[in-house]
Amino acid sequence: MGLLPERSLPPEAATNEPDEIPGDVAQRVLIWRRFKRNKLAVFGALLLCGLVLISVFSEFLSPSTPYAYDAERTHAPPQRLHFVDTDDGFELGMYVYDYRVERDEETYANTYEVDESAKVPVGLFVQGQAYRMWGLFPMDRHLIGAKDPDTEVYFLGADRNGRDMASRIIHGTRVSMSIGLAGVALSFVLGVVLGGLSGYFGGRTDNYVQRVIEFLMSIPTIPLWMGLSAAVPRDWGAIQTYFAITVILSLIGWTDLARVVRGRFLSLRQEDFVTAARLDGCRTGRVIGRHMLPSFTSHIIASLTLAVPFMILAETSLSFLGLGLQQPVVSWGVLLQEAQNIHSISGAPWVLLPGVAVTVAVLVLNFVGDGIRDAADPYK
Repeated sequence: MGLLPERSLPPEAATNEPDEIPGDVAQRVLIWRRFKRNKLAVFGALLLCGLVLISVFSEFLSPSTPYAYDAERTHAPPQRLHFVDTDDGFELGMYVYDYRVERDEETYANTYEVDESAKVPVGLFVQGQAYRMWGLFPMDRHLIGAKDPDTEVYFLGADRNGRDMASRIIHGTRVSMSIGLAGVALSFVLGVVLGGLSGYFGGRTDNYVQRVIEFLMSIPTIPLWMGLSAAVPRDWGAIQTYFAITVILSLIGWTDLARVVRGRFLSLRQEDFVTAARLDGCRTGRVIGRHMLPSFTSHIIASLTLAVPFMILAETSLSFLGLGLQQPVVSWGVLLQEAQNIHSISGAPWVLLPGVAVTVAVLVLNFVGDGIRDAADPYK
């Protein structure tokens, strides 16, 4: 019998190694697939992207500037946006009805009635109040608003000074969301560094760090906020106060993350790959940053996502109590200060709408955080 001709293998079959699929890429793909199966988390992620876009382009998206006021429209009710005009046939076009304003002679409060004979045309990319985009570029175009630059529309009503609530809530999104993200960033640095040192070295270092954490966690939250906020000089400007409140929230919010990092480091420092890195001559910083932290990065991301709502609620509470940001800064907490007056709430319930924005933001961030935590769980 003759020998069978030798068959050559294709290049991809010449080796037993699989195609080039790095482990970290495969893990990200697996986490993404798990995350997509959580419909509530995906819905929350979409809303979170919307909040981020509102924060970035708040000047353009708002119908007016947050400081423009009309003394004749104090506590003006919301104006309903219409899309079809059926009075003169069938005509497409956005508009709102104007008000008929009357002043009560006894209380001097304005009463409003819808005047269907006066229509205010509304358009997209209209010219309105001038502003500076991101404080740099002068512009006067707004995504939506009255076509007449001298006319104001109130889709969500007006406050006691006749300022548009929709514009103020949109601008408040930037401040409240950025404080949450900036505060979490600082808390991440403090929590990872102090928690990592505590768990990695143990002994006296662990004892000292844990006693500081226990002391901070034993103090009631609101009195601690009040004490730290009282230390902020009242003559500071808006930017200085903003950074001071961010630092205050970070000094309080790092303890939970530090506890988590410390527990993980205590369990990881005895693992074989950590011992191998030490024997290989790696310094402490490299062992922690290149070998130990990446092993539970997904858990840290989930913890940070769930910490952002705490920061937003903390800023809102401080500003609501008059201890945080103050006028002329516009945040959700500052806007809710007007809701402290029961007469304002009874006559103008739309002043509570910033509270709705806070609730939506907190729920969205919790949905996303829970989805990331479940998707990154290796035992699921």
